[in-house]
Amino acid sequence: MSRVKSIIGVVGLGLAGSCLALAQQNAPQTPPPMTFFVTSNGPGNGGNLGGIAGADAHCQKLATEAGAGSRTWRAYLSTQGPNNVNARDRIGRGPWHNARGQLIGEHVQEIHGPNHRFNAQTILDERGRQIPWGGFVPNRHDILTGSQPDGTAFEARGGDMTCNNWTSSSTGKARIGHHDRGHWNSAHDTRSCSQADLRATGGDGLFYCFASQ
Repeated sequence: MSRVKSIIGVVGLGLAGSCLALAQQNAPQTPPPMTFFVTSNGPGNGGNLGGIAGADAHCQKLATEAGAGSRTWRAYLSTQGPNNVNARDRIGRGPWHNARGQLIGEHVQEIHGPNHRFNAQTILDERGRQIPWGGFVPNRHDILTGSQPDGTAFEARGGDMTCNNWTSSSTGKARIGHHDRGHWNSAHDTRSCSQADLRATGGDGLFYCFASQ
């Protein structure tokens, strides 16, 4: 009888273990934390973001308000001149996930390659909301980057592409990307750096933010 009880006990433990493993397998998975977003709004002064440091601070502020301020956030922006900065060098190694936990990029090479995951459904703001794209009124798909398709800065001799390194709303112009199309980081130039002109061509002074660490 004791042997039978032992066998029953072993079988019971085995069933219990299987049930536990199945329950763990079917349990809802916690999504990865947000490490990327496009700003829901800009500072409101056209291409004058307070320089690249001001843009970083804006990323940090929005991330903090969304409960993700424990990470270091960097704006995906390039600058021009003798000490130029490449946007791709500012954003860490990846991977990056949006506010809904969706993977938007494994590493720097992927997001600058032909098989990137950037589109209107994955490029969300810090609250997990979509940004109005082409066909919406207003359209806000122009995203400030000042960058070439590979994420590097333009040569200064080719003209201003960064609103005087993100300090001007009155002179110069900027390179923007389209968050809803293939050229997410380099699509065309703005008319100028004023807030009115950014809006007139389908933008609002928005930019991308990445958790660099």
